[in-house]
Amino acid sequence: MDAAAALARWHAVVDSRDAAGLPALVAEDAVFRSPAVHTPQEGRDTVVGYLTAAFTVLGPHLAYEREWLGDDSAVLQFRSEVGGLDVSGIDMITWDADGQIVDFTVMVRPKKALDAVIEHMGAELLRMLEAAGH
Repeated sequence: MDAAAALARWHAVVDSRDAAGLPALVAEDAVFRSPAVHTPQEGRDTVVGYLTAAFTVLGPHLAYEREWLGDDSAVLQFRSEVGGLDVSGIDMITWDADGQIVDFTVMVRPKKALDAVIEHMGAELLRMLEAAGH
């Protein structure tokens, strides 16, 4: 699968605002690099968890404004709103030969917006853990 087809699958799930489509997009050994967490988060379940929380926190106002496409990757510039603050950021996504996400890196600015994203993502991840009975 080429990057354009994989990116189209990503956009379809994002546009649906339904996180249930995420597991099929993420490779078993995928890595998520968050602006909020120092260490890379590894494994499909963990990556899907972070992306699901991001759908809740950023999703309602998420709009992709520009994108740059490579052979196996894309950089997507987005805007959103969290806690009344404008958030600007990029998603850097790399896919494997099967079109599954193997690396997802997020960068967010400005710092005040990043602080709001960290606070809201932390709360959402905790809520998800509690709902799962952990």
